[in-house]
Amino acid sequence: METINRSIKEWNAIVEALGQGKQSIIIRNYNPAHEDFLLYPTWSYSRRDGYLSKFKQESREFVEKNALPKKVGEKTEIKYCAKVIKVIPTSINKINKYHIWDNNHVKEYIKQKKAKTWVLRVYRLKKPYIAEKNPAMIYANLKNGINIEDATPVLTDLKFKGIIESL
Repeated sequence: METINRSIKEWNAIVEALGQGKQSIIIRNYNPAHEDFLLYPTWSYSRRDGYLSKFKQESREFVEKNALPKKVGEKTEIKYCAKVIKVIPTSINKINKYHIWDNNHVKEYIKQKKAKTWVLRVYRLKKPYIAEKNPAMIYANLKNGINIEDATPVLTDLKFKGIIESL
């Protein structure tokens, strides 16, 4: 049985966009430390005034609806895992249709940084996992390994292949 316990923390709206096939990338200022990981949803950005301006106009209703992760007390539901398929230099024009962020937010994020775009193959876990609260900032190792063997791809092979070929 294949299990993993490592996760990466990401805004819940982005986790849901990845999990629903609305987004296929994340942007980071470093290379991935792991090839595969769980997507641990966070919500602290949604406490900031104007957080919706960080997203494309057509995505704001989705972001507002998905700003907060599902919680059970202090625990957080994890529904998805991802595998890094490709890491490419960040080109705003090239990646625009593969994310829900506003381009000004992307420009601000990558300004004077060597940002990398991680192209992710995202999978829905067969059964969501309720994770203990974890104070880690980026990567969080969970107490238990989660079975990812029966996880199903969010996008069809054909659709994902098209994304890979266009990037």
